[in-house]
Amino acid sequence: MALVRLSALACFLATVQPLAAAWSDSELPEKRAAKPTPLYKNPKAAIEDRINDLLPRMTLEEKVAQLIQGDINGWTPNPNDPLDTTMSYNASGLVEMMKYKGGSIWAGYQMPYDKLAYTIEVGQRYLMENTTLGIPALIQSEGLHGYPNNGTIWPSPIGLAASFNPDLLKQAAATISDEAEGFGINQLFAPDLDLGRELRWGRVEEGYGEDPFLTGAMASAYVQGVQSGARRNTSSTAIARMAATCKHFAAFGSPQGGLNVAPVTGGERELRTLYLPPFKQACLESLAIMTAYSSYDGVPAAGNSHLLVDIIDLLQNNHQVCDSRECSARLGVSQYQGEMGGGTYTYLTLVDQVKQGLISQSFIDQTVKYILRTKFSLGLFENPYPYKDYKSKIRTPATLQLLKQMDEEQIILLKNDGNTLPLSKTISSVAVIGPSAGQVLKLLTGTNVKINYAEGTKLWSNDESGFPDAVTAAKNSDAAVVFVGTWTRDQTELWAGLNATTGEHVDVSDLGLVGASLKLVQTIKETGKPTIVVFISGRPVSEPWIAENADAIVQQFYPGEMGGLALAEVIFGDVNPSGKMPLSAPRNIGTAPAFYNWLKNSRPGWPGPGQILDNGTLIFDHAYVLDSPVPLWSFGDGLSYTTFKYSNLRFSKTSLKASDTLTVTVSVANTGSRDGKEVVQEQVYVTDRVASVVTVNQSLEGFKKVNIPKGKTVDVSVSIPIQQLQVWSSANKFKVEPGIFDVKIGSSSAVILQGNFTVV
Repeated sequence: MALVRLSALACFLATVQPLAAAWSDSELPEKRAAKPTPLYKNPKAAIEDRINDLLPRMTLEEKVAQLIQGDINGWTPNPNDPLDTTMSYNASGLVEMMKYKGGSIWAGYQMPYDKLAYTIEVGQRYLMENTTLGIPALIQSEGLHGYPNNGTIWPSPIGLAASFNPDLLKQAAATISDEAEGFGINQLFAPDLDLGRELRWGRVEEGYGEDPFLTGAMASAYVQGVQSGARRNTSSTAIARMAATCKHFAAFGSPQGGLNVAPVTGGERELRTLYLPPFKQACLESLAIMTAYSSYDGVPAAGNSHLLVDIIDLLQNNHQVCDSRECSARLGVSQYQGEMGGGTYTYLTLVDQVKQGLISQSFIDQTVKYILRTKFSLGLFENPYPYKDYKSKIRTPATLQLLKQMDEEQIILLKNDGNTLPLSKTISSVAVIGPSAGQVLKLLTGTNVKINYAEGTKLWSNDESGFPDAVTAAKNSDAAVVFVGTWTRDQTELWAGLNATTGEHVDVSDLGLVGASLKLVQTIKETGKPTIVVFISGRPVSEPWIAENADAIVQQFYPGEMGGLALAEVIFGDVNPSGKMPLSAPRNIGTAPAFYNWLKNSRPGWPGPGQILDNGTLIFDHAYVLDSPVPLWSFGDGLSYTTFKYSNLRFSKTSLKASDTLTVTVSVANTGSRDGKEVVQEQVYVTDRVASVVTVNQSLEGFKKVNIPKGKTVDVSVSIPIQQLQVWSSANKFKVEPGIFDVKIGSSSAVILQGNFTVV
């Protein structure tokens, strides 16, 4: 579970609204007799006073129970069965669970709505009304791209990032909180700030891409959207209605070999300048942090005094820096962290260890304070219960409309030779081919376009027996759209070992297509019909042949439930694509990593790249001998059906101090025939010409997405605090160094406008 550290805390003025529930109080254990209200239960008291009043009342056993994550499976029947509607509970299991693991409770199951609300109500009412102190629990679930218990499903986080629209993500995150909150969920295990710089790693789809600034901006939007507001019937000073959980702290997304939970190699400078800035940007207001499962520079994250950590079992079983459960528990709680479930529950040893003098109770007290502060800050002591109308916020029309916009804005047009796209609805027929094509057989209602569909092959198969049908479909059509990519599964299916090519603990050694998919594309291209390839994936697809030979290429990272409609609208021109690549696509795994913000001199321009031609001819050179380090597509790449002209780049100042803020303004004109949204990546992209340490060749420092009608010009401004340009110096401290900084407008791989300013 996760902890809270808050500097500014408020008091609550609240009453608890009675709930008209489907169950009665008679089903619960007998209530204790009423006692005078202690200070910690007074909603008018300051939170710190309430904490200081409650903590001394707690026994050591009660304190330790606050630090261990429990699970609703301790008292509800068959939580893994989405069809089980049983409205009952195991009383002895409930008492046992809350006695030892009552601080936070996992409730991330796909259950019938009524059963879930009933289960959470039973658990919270037992804690509030039938325990000595009445301390409510944190009720936890996932939330990376939607509330998973049959809530609205949004695009994967890597797709959300492709929108380059933090404002839209903030609205999306608010709906995720809306849907979960009504059931009594009060903590979501998101956002994921792991940088997507090691593309073999299966969890790239969970993060916001390779860039620290974009990741921080999107994660910040998520945190604000999820947490903003207050639960019903709590004080107007409640600071949040839901606890976001920033993860995985830190550097988790760059494991050696791309293998999940493998060690991450790096130094203090890389940690400070690459991995930690997104957390600083997004998570200072987040109510919770989840640690990385890996080690960094030889030190397990769960035992690293640099980091706020909360998963303890890894110390003994994975990293072998402890030889016992007792050691793991001591090391964990001495750094003020709780213990997540699913392991051996090392914290159960803490009571005996305190009594034996092996660890000071002061560590436990301080850690419990963080947990209690979270609960008071969420208003849980006033109202931890599900709402009477808990289903009212699920999949509302407003949410689905917002989802449709996000599904549209995340689609990236990577290639469009000869304006192959958009397809005209007046063409007579289109071949829809491929193992991922099932999402986009819509939108054509009311048109005369004939759809010729053939699957061709399975995503996970080398079987080519379906090729003839696919060829026939293409030959009988005016154009062919071929859908290929990666695939993932529900978490329970992944842990059951079913096949997938992305997801948790699903790591790959090749970034290309699996099975017969590439050959299917090549076979369709041989028909001579215009061939549009759509990648539906959780990471970039490295297929140079497709990049060079397809007539048009569209990238759709795992979409939300409106993704099929959005994709059809893009292909047929009802929507103008505006997505940008949130990470770079190497030519193959041998040319990785391909991230754009490499350290200077990482990619010397000479000698040049070699090449293997389609006919097998070998052209030798040196960097690389038979390939190129230049990616197929770079961070920030993405085309539109319209054209934009950038002009009149200007700076608010050209000479600035470290305490100043630079405003970069550029005029952007829509010179095409369509309205369009453009991501102004004032790339800003900034380059520090000379520094005392090696810096990156360029870094994204600001961007803005604007809608520009055809024929119109818009001035777009982005502000950049000069402190944002600080380096981790050789003296091991941050410093803004004087010098000249270059600014370019465009994408990471293209320069449209450029200028410079000086820091004095």
